[in-house]
Amino acid sequence: MIIETERLVLRPYTDADAERVLDIHSRLEVIRWLDDPPWTPMADLDEARAWIANWERIHEKDERDVGLAIEVRETGVVAGTIMCVPLPKSQNGEKQIGWHLHPDSVGHGYVTEAASALLDHVLPLVGNLWCDMFADNAPSAAVARRLGLRELGVRPDPWYGGESLMFHVTRDEWQARRPA
Repeated sequence: MIIETERLVLRPYTDADAERVLDIHSRLEVIRWLDDPPWTPMADLDEARAWIANWERIHEKDERDVGLAIEVRETGVVAGTIMCVPLPKSQNGEKQIGWHLHPDSVGHGYVTEAASALLDHVLPLVGNLWCDMFADNAPSAAVARRLGLRELGVRPDPWYGGESLMFHVTRDEWQARRPA
C-alpha cells in the first residue's frame, strides 16, 4: 500500500530504511510514548530489520493493518511511522491509529498530513478507529485535536490498562468533516 499526499509518500518500510528506523527507535524521547516502561532502545541494525519485517507480517495477516514509513517527498527522508493496527486484548476487533516521528521531523505538520491521508484510506474499510495515548502526551493529543477526532478524555484504558487520553472517530464522522 502506498498513499501519496502533497508533501509525503506513505509507504511500506524496506531494509534500506533500517538505519533511520534504528535512529528513531534508539531515542528515549521517541520510545517513551510507544510502550510502558522499562523502555529499551533499539540496539542495532538487525533489530531494525526485524522491526521492518514484523510490519510485513502484520500487513499479510490483515490488509487493513499497516505500519507505513512517512517519507518526505522533497528529501526522501523517512520522518517516522503512521499506523493502523488492532488494539491488544480487543474483544470486538477494534483498531487504533498511531504515529511517531524522529525529533528532526517534528513541527512540520507531517503527522497531521499523514494521519489524515491514512484515515481517508482505512476508515471506509474499518468503520471506526480509536486513538489512545499517555495522558501527558501533549504533542499527540494536539495532532488528534487538529484531525478533529472526538476527544473522550482521560479514562480507564480497556486495551492497555491504566488510564489513557482517548479519542475516537467513525467513518461517518470523518466523512462529515471532509469536503467531498
